[in-house]
Amino acid sequence: MSVATTVRDEDLTLSTAMREGSRSEHEAAEGSTYMAELLEGRLTTEAYAALLLRLRRVYAAMEDAVRERADAPAVAAVHDAALERLAAIDADLAHWAPGTDPASVVSPATDAYVARLRAAAARDDLGGALLAHHYTRYLGDLSGGQAIGRILSRTYGLPEGVGVAFYDFAEIPKPKPYKDAYRARLDALGLSPEQVAAVVDEVKAAFALNQAVFDELGRDIEHYRAA
Repeated sequence: MSVATTVRDEDLTLSTAMREGSRSEHEAAEGSTYMAELLEGRLTTEAYAALLLRLRRVYAAMEDAVRERADAPAVAAVHDAALERLAAIDADLAHWAPGTDPASVVSPATDAYVARLRAAAARDDLGGALLAHHYTRYLGDLSGGQAIGRILSRTYGLPEGVGVAFYDFAEIPKPKPYKDAYRARLDALGLSPEQVAAVVDEVKAAFALNQAVFDELGRDIEHYRAA
């Protein structure tokens, strides 16, 4: 059954359709070998630096696009400067990979991710494709990302507050009510079934792009493995 058919038959809200329609892609990303090895402390700090350097390019592209399309209805519904992660990533990179230029990292998976973000920003007047990436990244950061930050701090013995600014949303002290309000704004957009299906398809693509970054890092896992 296609995503579009599922949405029509069950009359799902947008937020529910986004969650349920991308469940398998989400689970695949969460279960990547690279992330499992990293969070179990089996990889060097260079492994996490390699991810951050890639994410730096992804968030730069997304946050530029969101600011440029802030007037699009779907983007306006969720745009919030309190979510922006670029400065936090730069602070973390100063700890994990000082002096390294993200542009110097050869990463076809990141290139593809950035290209998709730029295409999404220009795809529709509604801003639905860009909304899909916004949802995938930021709600993930406010959900499982919170646990990842704590695990990284413990696993790598980081001083309090050092190296994990990416997961610290200083202006959002209570993620759950924020996420609930975010989903309510999605549902209030009143999209047609066809529009919902298109957003869900882009959420699936966003998770797949994230998985491709993990897979790319996983191919070098022996290089990153701690002695």
